[in-house]
Amino acid sequence: MSRWNSAKRLVLYGLAAGGVGTASVYMISNRRKHIAQDNPNVSAERLNQPLPTREEQLASLENDQFDVLVIGGGATGAGVALDTTSRGLKTALVEKFDFSSGTSSRSTKLIHGGVRYLQKAVFNLDLEQYRMVKEALAERANLLKIAPHLSYPLPIMLPIYKWWLVPYYWAGIKCYDLVAGKQTLKSSYLLSKSQALELFPMLKKDQLVNALVYYDGQHNDARMNIAIALTAARLGASIANHVEVTEILKSEDENGKLVCSGAKMKDRITGKEFEVKAKCVINATGPYTDLIRTKDDKTIPKICQPSSGVHVVLPDYYSPERMGLLDPSTSDGRVIFFLPWQKATLAGTTDRKCEVTDNPSPSEEEIAFILREIQKYLGPDVEVRRGDVLSAWSGIRPLVLDPNAKDTQSIARNHIIEVSGTNLITIAGGKWTTYRSMAEETVDKAIAVCNLKPKNGCVTKGLLLDGAAGWTPTMFIKLVQDFGLENEVAQHLADTYGDKAFKVAKMCSLTGKRWPVVGKRLHEEFPYLEAEVRYACREYARTAVDVIARRTRLSFLNVHACEESLPRIVEIMGEELGWNAAKKKEEIEHATVFLRKEMGLQLGKGLRDIPVNLSKGDIDKYMKKFRELDGDNKGYITVNDIRKHLKEEPDLYLRKSGERVTGEQLHDILNDVDLAKNGQVSTGEFLQLMHAIQTGAVAHSRLATATGLDKERKAIPVNRSGGGV
Repeated sequence: MSRWNSAKRLVLYGLAAGGVGTASVYMISNRRKHIAQDNPNVSAERLNQPLPTREEQLASLENDQFDVLVIGGGATGAGVALDTTSRGLKTALVEKFDFSSGTSSRSTKLIHGGVRYLQKAVFNLDLEQYRMVKEALAERANLLKIAPHLSYPLPIMLPIYKWWLVPYYWAGIKCYDLVAGKQTLKSSYLLSKSQALELFPMLKKDQLVNALVYYDGQHNDARMNIAIALTAARLGASIANHVEVTEILKSEDENGKLVCSGAKMKDRITGKEFEVKAKCVINATGPYTDLIRTKDDKTIPKICQPSSGVHVVLPDYYSPERMGLLDPSTSDGRVIFFLPWQKATLAGTTDRKCEVTDNPSPSEEEIAFILREIQKYLGPDVEVRRGDVLSAWSGIRPLVLDPNAKDTQSIARNHIIEVSGTNLITIAGGKWTTYRSMAEETVDKAIAVCNLKPKNGCVTKGLLLDGAAGWTPTMFIKLVQDFGLENEVAQHLADTYGDKAFKVAKMCSLTGKRWPVVGKRLHEEFPYLEAEVRYACREYARTAVDVIARRTRLSFLNVHACEESLPRIVEIMGEELGWNAAKKKEEIEHATVFLRKEMGLQLGKGLRDIPVNLSKGDIDKYMKKFRELDGDNKGYITVNDIRKHLKEEPDLYLRKSGERVTGEQLHDILNDVDLAKNGQVSTGEFLQLMHAIQTGAVAHSRLATATGLDKERKAIPVNRSGGGV
């Protein structure tokens, strides 16, 4: 699902990138033909050959001898595999989970140069930061060209509420354009207050002075990562997901030096163990960088400082369809983005040190921080409600410290390449936008260190990714006309699979309706099709989480809709992969745990899942109490209502201890039953609480205790340790 439909995108490309539309696609296709003529390693035939099955890939890993073994299937690892393969080096790639299962699928979805890094470069006269921004802007332009079906320019607004900040921000954004040079997507511009509110009507009006708009790129990060990996596979790389490295193999080279020569593996799907032999081993595992490094040498110091970044997804009405928002200075100095994405609104991110884990989880505190910061920039008539959070997730950024640098005090987002004593090549750090240049540098280093013999130099700049060759902004129309797909579904397929969308369409089953003719949806609110699940299995999806998180973005967009779609997804995968009933049950359980722990489903659980079944007498009784608490007849209860009630009935709350109720305790009391997390308790929430107390579904509620309602059930204890219902 693209933020713009394809026809609108054609116009935007022409405006924002100096004609990056159909003509640009034609030029890129010509460049691809030129590359193919000069380099048989990336010929059109190889780029269009069928994907080997996962079983064939595993057999190759076990039996073939490789020039390069890449550990890690994120953006950087897949980029390295594509680079080595396109240079004619025999390449293997393994990933412990799924391609893009970690950081690369949990980004802010921006292809950016780094506005804040440029600020540091200018004010600190930091040449390294400047070079990083310069490189990122060049790579931004390249990424939009090599995957036009997955990426597009996005205008981002920077609202300004103080006059003296206007020239300051204007100069900074213009520097951003200047550094990009000819690769500027579209020049930034200044808006008056009225113009800003016209483009972003949800914006807070009070004290708004001006707004600046600049352009960066946006993409479907997980699909982009998979496209890179699939391109490498079509060129001949042997790639496999769900394969874990258990040990680094070593042997003596011709000079008697002990060097890395492969790795022991375990297929996490079948449990089979085997070895992969290679002349060079490259560690591109992101947050797991140090884990692999210590498999090579247990004594080395760590270089990775993981940092957690949480994002939340809100309904589309929180932001305009074609305009993002940037808060450059939050209450604690972090940057918050507020962006339209996949017909929803994406907000984030937080930034805090963390430990590496296979299951990073968002916290309620981080979600609350993001929502508070968002509210500051939206008008008073736009209420940011906790209940509107559709999904929330945490990604672990692999911030790194160069072990060879003299100054070990700073940790940066730029990358480092380390060569161990046994020639293990580690590429760590960086960001999504620069994955290709990072891969190029890494492969150059590997060739020099491990004495590899490539057939040609790097050709990944300008090399179109899987699905891009035959894509045009109007390709979706042919899908509608030829297959009888819904317009929204056809656009989604074209903007996800590019020219491979026709393969997905051919797998669609009849709907039994006059229209659409084919294309059964997994969920009525989203354009994801049952056929995509079958196609995903051919693209190496092997677990339900692979499908809900990466092959589709359902878990990232709406965790509840995803939970509803899960049984059908597992049923289809079972048909494709031959799962028995026990395996299907296991997959549903595993995916449900994923949704609860990693996608924020458990954070919204509680009273909302308890059905209300009260008698008329009970409802009348509880509504009478609700009206007593809601003295102003607002239709909801607030902290002030509770405070007023406790002043009138001081003996009800904690009467035995004689403690005074603090403001923090008042908020905790309300939070017990505030399902929407908006500082208010509605009549529905109140009745749900009372039913839960009456039936024993919950043992304690501070709101019930504070207001004397616990007398309805004499056995309700007072819990002074905090926590909700």
